[in-house]
Amino acid sequence: MIIWLASYPKSGNTWLRLFISSILFSSDGNVNFDKIKKIDQYPRRKFFKDLLSNYKDINEIKKNWIPSQDLINLDNKIKIIKTHHMNCKVDNYNFTNSDNTLGVIYIVRDPRNVITSIMHHFHKSSYQAAKETMFEEKNLIGIKKDNDTMPTIIGSWKTNYLSWKKIKKNFLLIKYENLLSNPKIEFDKVVKYLQNLMSIEIEKNKIEKAINTSSFKNLSELEQKYGFHESVIDKKTGKNKKFFNLGPKNDWKKLLDKETINEIEEKFNIEMKELGYLN
Repeated sequence: MIIWLASYPKSGNTWLRLFISSILFSSDGNVNFDKIKKIDQYPRRKFFKDLLSNYKDINEIKKNWIPSQDLINLDNKIKIIKTHHMNCKVDNYNFTNSDNTLGVIYIVRDPRNVITSIMHHFHKSSYQAAKETMFEEKNLIGIKKDNDTMPTIIGSWKTNYLSWKKIKKNFLLIKYENLLSNPKIEFDKVVKYLQNLMSIEIEKNKIEKAINTSSFKNLSELEQKYGFHESVIDKKTGKNKKFFNLGPKNDWKKLLDKETINEIEEKFNIEMKELGYLN
């Protein structure tokens, strides 16, 4: 069955995948960019290759969300899979179901900080353009690209969060800000969650090594030295953009204008209060 590692884009999913891949797939707990590839992403063409002929037609894809996951789970093994897709229902077709989903780790981040990362990563020209992306409740990405990407309904920051929150069984919420301020506590939550669901025991030394080498500073240094395969090309320079870019320096109070802040807080008021981002 699938343990979903779900989030709205630019919320810390990659950071958490690097940590999880270190404790599950490395011999010593050291972060290794290649190990992250063992945590697959969904949707991808390889999961639909026997089901679809057109990998860009969302009307066909939605009919095969469940059949594709049935195929993934044929071997009855537990898999951790990343997604930015909403846990939605389109024309009576569910994104996933209880037969295929064992649990969900959902990573959430203050939308006032998400917007700066969205602008950087998705080549948005302004905070206004990035904000429109975050507010679009039926936002669909992955349509135009010719590579392995497939149409992914990410929705808005709010609808993405709410869609996964409705899964009550084996749901673990991780806040990006807590990962920054106290990584040991948050990573320990993830370890206990995985040990329980997967019925495994992970050595303490390995966990400590993974926590230490998963620091934002270390990841940034590794990217500087070796590059990172998930970084995107800067349209202006033709070079790879830095993936581990702002991190702790991404401070909305210093970067956003008052109007943008007010619009975000008004649009996502209830959810931000629920998550402790607003009083």
